Amino acid sequence: MNELVISNFLVVNRFSEGGSLFMTVILIFLLLSLFFLIRGFINSKKDIPTTEKMLKLTVDSSLLALVCGFLGSVLGLITAFDSLEAMGNVDPAIFAGGLKVSLLTATFGLFSFVIARLGILILRWSLKLEDKA
Repeated sequence: MNELVISNFLVVNRFSEGGSLFMTVILIFLLLSLFFLIRGFINSKKDIPTTEKMLKLTVDSSLLALVCGFLGSVLGLITAFDSLEAMGNVDPAIFAGGLKVSLLTATFGLFSFVIARLGILILRWSLKLEDKA
């Protein structure tokens, strides 16, 4: 039980370290992707055009999550380099910490993209199986 609390705290801590704005936007796109996938699976038996529309929306929302992740990462890197420039001689540990934080949004964007793409793959595979039946 104690390990679960610690791991939940680490996830929340990483989320806030990555920047609330970009991490929240990426989370919204992940939730939208999951919503579109679920609607696609629900409609896959009875309404193929709606399922195809949900697939396209999932593709778009997953790509937006990926792009927002990289945008947040690039902006984080620019901020880290600005800080480095302003401070002059900086301890490498501080610089490495700044780089780590800037990569959190890219990691979360990639995670969201992979989860959505796996769902898209499964949904397309199930549609192909239904076409053959």
